[in-house]
Amino acid sequence: MLLPVLFALGAALSNALATVLQRKAALTVPKSEGLRVGLILDLLRRPVWLVGIVAVITAGVCQAVALATGPITVVQPLFVLELPLALVIAAALLQGRLSRTGWLAVATVVVGLGVVLFAASPAGNRTQVPMTHWIPAVAVCVAAIAALVVAALRRPEGRGRAACFGLATAISYAMTAALMKTSMHTLDDGGITAFFTTWQTYGFALFGVCALFFLENAMQSGPLVASQPALTLGDACVSLALGLTVYAEYIRTGWWLVPQLLGAALIAAGVLALSRLPLARALASEEKEQPGEGTAADAGTPAP
Repeated sequence: MLLPVLFALGAALSNALATVLQRKAALTVPKSEGLRVGLILDLLRRPVWLVGIVAVITAGVCQAVALATGPITVVQPLFVLELPLALVIAAALLQGRLSRTGWLAVATVVVGLGVVLFAASPAGNRTQVPMTHWIPAVAVCVAAIAALVVAALRRPEGRGRAACFGLATAISYAMTAALMKTSMHTLDDGGITAFFTTWQTYGFALFGVCALFFLENAMQSGPLVASQPALTLGDACVSLALGLTVYAEYIRTGWWLVPQLLGAALIAAGVLALSRLPLARALASEEKEQPGEGTAADAGTPAP
């Protein structure tokens, strides 16, 4: 179990770095009321966004190794550490600092996660999943994503819109992980040819692209306090559900559910507290960067 945990932590760290860099880039491009495909083209011209993509790729490799060697119910919950790590990285890159409240919130998330994983003691590592499990799982997740996107587009810019896009991103990330797990086992068992001929490979690539697209729109739609908790907690919950229903993994039940719920409450409280920190709000509402100029945070004065 040590190997998947280490690679999952590496993926969380890389994703945290990517989040900071991509959020910085996303706030330098024009906003739009609807889904704008040109958003990605604008971001491609931002070097900081491209560095963020490198971090995303690194995270993907680490996540693939983690999923290939451990249960999804262990790997994916560890990604709740992304937000604490992102804020620590943001404090370093933006020359800010985490307050005592911030560090307490970080500790709350870490302790809550530890309690959940210890109490749940997830186990099971099925390598192949029958289509009778995949069809309903994919159908439900696609329907949920579509409903959330429609709901987001019907709302004005603000917390509701950001939360809807955040949840759509979370489901997309969870499906990406679930499909990636099967693809990695296929690669291990049948080699590169089998990897590129299984539908799960193209499925996780599609859901991954959708997750990235929804994430960029969530960043522009509203405050971090709305989008990040929806993304962080949603990914963990949906991944847990997919692990239990699709991969037939299992967790301890009975009275063990009490500490699991307590740990989940600690995680939720910590994530919510972190997303309300001034550093998090500043990161989400950073002044727009003009071409060829530094950010307002770097210059120390408002951007023109």
